[in-house]
Amino acid sequence: MNLSVPDYILSISPYVPGKPIEELEREYGIRNSIKLASNENPLGPSPMALKAIQEAMGKLHRYPDGSGYYFVRKLAEKLGVSPANIVLGNGSDEVIGMLTRVFLQPGDEAILPQPSFLMYDISVRCDGATPIYVPLESLSIDLDSIKTRISSKTRMIFLCNPNNPTGTILKKKAFEHFLADIPWDIVIVLDEAYIEFVRDHDCVRGLDYLASGQPVVTLRTFSKIYGLAGLRIGYGIMPEKMAGLLNRIRMPFNANSLAQAGASAALDDYEFFQKTLSTIHEGLDFLYGELERIGLEYFPTQTNFFLIDVKKNAGDVFEDMLKQGVIVRSMISYGFPEYIRVNVGTHEENVRFIKAIENVIQKPDDRIFPEC
Repeated sequence: MNLSVPDYILSISPYVPGKPIEELEREYGIRNSIKLASNENPLGPSPMALKAIQEAMGKLHRYPDGSGYYFVRKLAEKLGVSPANIVLGNGSDEVIGMLTRVFLQPGDEAILPQPSFLMYDISVRCDGATPIYVPLESLSIDLDSIKTRISSKTRMIFLCNPNNPTGTILKKKAFEHFLADIPWDIVIVLDEAYIEFVRDHDCVRGLDYLASGQPVVTLRTFSKIYGLAGLRIGYGIMPEKMAGLLNRIRMPFNANSLAQAGASAALDDYEFFQKTLSTIHEGLDFLYGELERIGLEYFPTQTNFFLIDVKKNAGDVFEDMLKQGVIVRSMISYGFPEYIRVNVGTHEENVRFIKAIENVIQKPDDRIFPEC
């Protein structure tokens, strides 16, 4: 074939997700593995969501509600916003793509923290715009450095809060000082995929700036705390005019029937929400203590995942952990060659992780063997 493809498409490196458990078990010949690599909810989906999905399955021959009328109104009431402020997505990833498609053109620039969520870079490049990378400072987004990179071509700034993969947050005072200096024709995207896990009350929340007059967009998802990653449903909250523009290009029926039913029911499952929070926060405290006992440096987080400095090649540690049936994420591709990322599991999974990492980190000569 002699196809003509724009250079900006050829420049994109594809997103490489974590492999499914089934694939890794086949590849490595292991069984009963646990996955702590993709920041998923270890408790599974909400029981109320599962019940609603079962009830909705009898109508799969019908197209979904294209506007998500009832679901959007329920979501808007919970958030304290107007339904006209909400744009549904096939995961919040799709909303990112809609934002770049509407507001970026070839020659425009978008500022991205680095490292951060890789889909920002892909979406910006897909529309022919230029990503401008601003390194983190002590694993945190550097707002002051971002301001210095703003130019006449800047049209969008992505801020992952809390940031993936580092788990750090933006503080209110620093963000408001930053926002005051940003031209009003630049879209600020606050990606809050993990906001429900945050324990620091000084964390920025995008909804506080919806009525500010500036084009501040907040992204949320049902993939994390609600345990519905497999259904792919997320949303953006933004000024009504912006939402209207995105809805012009939003694919018909992008939020499927089961996703809408499950997400709507999940909003009502307060008990599951609180159980998930307790599981994550108690799990983090347990893992922190165990890693301190082992002598491994970790980086405290405001999410359900965190980074660990393993003091050796993270790819080798990833492979060695796999052999013990524990799937973690190497951070080599994020620029951290000796870091791994792990998300909190159930208590049993957390204990198994600690045993596995202890075996991997210890050198044979360091292990204490009983006298023969």
